[in-house]
Amino acid sequence: MKQKENGLFTRNFTLLLLGQVFSLLGNGALRFALSMYVLEKTGSAAVFGTLLAVGMVPTILLTPFGGVLADRMDRRKIMVGLDLASGTAVLLAALLFADGRGIAVTAALLIVLSVLGAFESPTVQACVPQMLSGENVLRGNAAVNQAGAVSGLVTPFLGSLLYTVFGVRPVLAGAGMCFLLTAALERFICLPEADRVQGQRLGDIFREDLLGSARFLAKERREVLDLLLFAAGVGALISGAAIVGLPYLIRTGLGLSARLYGAAESAMGMAALLGGLTAGALAARLPFRRLNRLAAAVGACILLGGGALLLPVGAMRQYGALVAVFCAAQAMACTFSIFAVSAIQQKTPEHMTGKVMACVSTISMCAQPLGQLLYGLWFDASPGWVVLAASGAAIFALGICSRKLFEKW
Repeated sequence: MKQKENGLFTRNFTLLLLGQVFSLLGNGALRFALSMYVLEKTGSAAVFGTLLAVGMVPTILLTPFGGVLADRMDRRKIMVGLDLASGTAVLLAALLFADGRGIAVTAALLIVLSVLGAFESPTVQACVPQMLSGENVLRGNAAVNQAGAVSGLVTPFLGSLLYTVFGVRPVLAGAGMCFLLTAALERFICLPEADRVQGQRLGDIFREDLLGSARFLAKERREVLDLLLFAAGVGALISGAAIVGLPYLIRTGLGLSARLYGAAESAMGMAALLGGLTAGALAARLPFRRLNRLAAAVGACILLGGGALLLPVGAMRQYGALVAVFCAAQAMACTFSIFAVSAIQQKTPEHMTGKVMACVSTISMCAQPLGQLLYGLWFDASPGWVVLAASGAAIFALGICSRKLFEKW
């Protein structure tokens, strides 16, 4: 096996990071445009949440198989092929998009991208520990997170501007070109090929590898499985409150413009960037056993968000308070996520990284579609402050009660 290069910004990792920047820019602009389109056409959080939930189902079902392929095939070729397919699908959707069938095209596109994402996510996650070692694994994950934060900072503002002026189609076309540019960059990554077992049937390979990763989590590294189950529960509550709740509260609850929602998303991107920088800076100084406090703090912030909606002030001041508390929650949640993923990667043998990271993704995502669906119904049926207050209190309680889980590490 080829030795890993020293340092953080090696040639391979730099190409991977640049590719992720363009991919995340395209994905961020795409998600923003589609969310604005659906909310404007339907005005319903339930419809929005349902589309998000349905779009995630293929990812949940197929991600374990994506992890097997990531450990059995050339990871570079997987990434290049998937980004080419993503770019083609988005450009085709831009051509098909029209009034009267826009919701159907949106649903179909979300499903296609969900299928492709099931194979790409574990591959990218497996590449980081393959390229880097030691504390650079955590710093590498932090850099990838910061790339996502920068895209989260830029795409809402740019997306809101383009969407307001030109509509949904130009945003989709630009997103498609970003995916194609990502594929072009990934062509120059050089990675050793995975070991292949000759003469085995595909079904036997999948069964053997999936059972092996399940055995690894259930018996050899039970603390990893406990962490994943904790993250799944907390993640379902956070994603429902943020992914479904924030756009609904700003656009429908407070009656504010798409441009102000874009500004809120940009602020969330800045908060995520701060969280990634914090994780990189604290790589060798923050004890993992104290990370449950970050989860509790996230819950406290969302609880405060419910209180912000009760302030006896105008919509703009409520908007400012809501954005502030969600940004604080975002920064701490990103720091928590980077530490958790890096710890799991470093406890996993390299030949199992793809499969285990696929399990990480699958378990963390399993509760999200149901959570997003229920949150859409909940926001339609209850005042926003009730939803946020109850969610924040639940996350805070989970964080406080999970102290022993983190002490095992």
